[in-house]
Amino acid sequence: MNWCNLILLALFITNITSYSEIVEAQACIPGGEINGITPPPGGCNKENYSGCCEQGETYPTYTCSPPVGQAVLSLNSFEKDGDGGGPSRCDNNYHSDDTPVVALSTGWFDGGQRCMKNIAITGNGRTVLAMVVDECDSTMGCDDEHDYQPPFSDNIVDASKAVWKALGVSEDNWGQLDIVWSDA
Repeated sequence: MNWCNLILLALFITNITSYSEIVEAQACIPGGEINGITPPPGGCNKENYSGCCEQGETYPTYTCSPPVGQAVLSLNSFEKDGDGGGPSRCDNNYHSDDTPVVALSTGWFDGGQRCMKNIAITGNGRTVLAMVVDECDSTMGCDDEHDYQPPFSDNIVDASKAVWKALGVSEDNWGQLDIVWSDA
């Protein structure tokens, strides 16, 4: 191979690398939407600041998530009768709110590829390890199975009280927190 071919090959590889970085850095865009309905009486559990679907509102759905990194930490109960709904998707069990466990938006959940694996969550100047046990469904919602709550956004790490405590966040400030996370 002569030096001209080597230069062309190097430019080709550089362009492919640049293209893949641009594609990866693109934001996840909604894949559809769901029409809200009015939940039946007692149909929407508002524990931990959970929102309920509303008649006449539309909610975006996502099958993807942005690249791993920046996220919004939200509060969830993984216990029976908690606002998390049914048992966790990874192991079909409920989990104590005193255990550091999380659910990830659909794209990050990746069809269960992160099930029962730890992620590192950094926020409020601290880092904690938490086990992925569930999915924050970004594709469905506003029905009985999803406790009449809207679909999750594409960038949510839904965490038990144990995670919030480990991050040292005052209970008065629990709800949503900008964080960074990574596979541990």
